[in-house]
Amino acid sequence: MVNKGTKPGSATRRPTVQALEKLLHEPIKVLDHGFIRVVDYMGDDEAIVDAARVSYGRGTKTASEDRALIHYLMRHQHTTPFEMAEIKFHIKLPIFVARQWIRHRTASVNEYSARYSILDREFYLPTEGQLATQSEENRQGRGKPLSATESAQVLNILRQDAERNYEHYEWMLNVHPHDEDRTGIARELARINLTLNTYTQWYWKIDLHNLLHFLRLRADRHAQSEIREYANQMLKVVEAWVPQTYEAFLEHRLGAISLSRTAIHVVRRMIEGDQVTQADSGLSEREWRDLLAGLAITPKYGR
Repeated sequence: MVNKGTKPGSATRRPTVQALEKLLHEPIKVLDHGFIRVVDYMGDDEAIVDAARVSYGRGTKTASEDRALIHYLMRHQHTTPFEMAEIKFHIKLPIFVARQWIRHRTASVNEYSARYSILDREFYLPTEGQLATQSEENRQGRGKPLSATESAQVLNILRQDAERNYEHYEWMLNVHPHDEDRTGIARELARINLTLNTYTQWYWKIDLHNLLHFLRLRADRHAQSEIREYANQMLKVVEAWVPQTYEAFLEHRLGAISLSRTAIHVVRRMIEGDQVTQADSGLSEREWRDLLAGLAITPKYGR
């Protein structure tokens, strides 16, 4: 069957997903000025099971068998079939989020260049509820919320610094506005004065396997809240695109935990009724906390 493409009058013989077609090119708002936008995609749930079955020559199966196979692949970490589907996003995000994001080196990325173009006067400012002290338990995380007075002071500083630095950025770009023979300093130099909450943009293309790995880490409760907001919106895109894979991902990855050999031994002792404590568990304090949190167990076992 020929499916209509996204351009008027065009048609395609490749598989399309109607739920995702409706999202194509539509910006999905994230944070105060950011967004994600699906530019293009290739493949669907059926492409994954076809790739898995081609290795042993079996033909088309029923939807229930497809679902079971996808769960099997996800459960046993057979990742290659998931690499057969790809997606391309246009993403607008603060620079400090982009620097976290780029750590995932399994995508093709092309970023807006401030060497060629001038960045917009747009900055990310967190809400008061996002402002907190440094966590005492997590070196990368947030702790107790700031008071209303402290939050207002922090937001004022962030806003003033961003506005002032952008004004200096504009001045450096146009040092001699009334002298046609002289221009400002090079854009590649002027940009270095901008704050990390300035927005940038990029195209980001990735296969489904590596996208799911990104989401497992960045939609996790331990991830920084700003990048987690992007991950949560991307999860909705994955659900529309490959619903069976999305279901398996929630079941075997995002909603699951990994247990070390020692942690498995601890869980067995708990099941048998042993009053295990952190001191005799063989786990560090952090491993112990993570185990109880992952199992949603009230820490009645003591330290």
